[in-house]
Amino acid sequence: MNKPKIVVIGGGTGLSVLLRGLKTFPVDITAIVTVADDGGSSGILRKELNIPPPGDVRNVLVALAEVEPMIEQMFQHRFENGNGLSGHSLGNLLLAGMTSITGDFSRGISELSTVLNVRGNVFPAANQSIELKAEMTDGSIVTGESNIPRSGKQIKKVRLSPKAVQPLPESLEAIEQADLIVLGPGSLYTSVIPNLLVPGIAEAIHAASARKVYICNGMTQSGETDHFSVANHVEAIRSHTGCNVIDTVLVNNSEIPAEVLDKYAEESAFPVRFDEQRLKDLGYSVIKDAFMHYHDDLFRHDAIKVSQSLLKEL
Repeated sequence: MNKPKIVVIGGGTGLSVLLRGLKTFPVDITAIVTVADDGGSSGILRKELNIPPPGDVRNVLVALAEVEPMIEQMFQHRFENGNGLSGHSLGNLLLAGMTSITGDFSRGISELSTVLNVRGNVFPAANQSIELKAEMTDGSIVTGESNIPRSGKQIKKVRLSPKAVQPLPESLEAIEQADLIVLGPGSLYTSVIPNLLVPGIAEAIHAASARKVYICNGMTQSGETDHFSVANHVEAIRSHTGCNVIDTVLVNNSEIPAEVLDKYAEESAFPVRFDEQRLKDLGYSVIKDAFMHYHDDLFRHDAIKVSQSLLKEL
């Protein structure tokens, strides 16, 4: 019996959390990962070696890996001292090294996937270094994924530079053959939307026969989605793609403990308002449940519960 094919598109911590849950089910996973990061170790490597930033890809590889915990710990190890090494994670350096050996970032990911016994396929959204630019509501342009949320301004639209970036043929094929396509969770403008701006990706999702589910964040993100409702999130995606890449929205509707609200309020993050009727008026189906939990001082999606709900959509 063929396993259902699920394509998950995004970046950041949210994507890795979801994949850790999803890989425990009998499904065929393809992760398409954003490569717009320009901060920290990833930013240094992309600038010095002119390669796509490896950080988000590294986290996804680890999330889908089936190896001893020590191997995972080694891959995620971050050097704290050493001239030139400080701040770099070993996994980022291995991805950079494999890219140099193979001459191709995507091929490097594939080779490391074999070493790590990765459950599924991991593709970068683009096979070259790209930069994210944001046009703010005041007309100014902010360049760099890490600078955009810190600008203190409201985002109007984001775009990629250069414009003539190409999607991987394997990504388009995976989208076409998918039984389910999942967007998010993750930072709206810096993790989810950049993937959809790669020419051909949004069009392929729109044309695919698969069910398309967007997992909305539970909390707003300062500098990106201040005061956003769930509908604001999907409207931003639609305005950037120019076509409909979502038919179902998965929303957390659990009560959030006061201590969680207080902690997140310190970072100017607040619950995303669930405007269910607005979503339905826009034509979206809604899956609602207590999908998030507070664990290790973080309010995150319960990966197993979300995965079980997603599988019901097949």
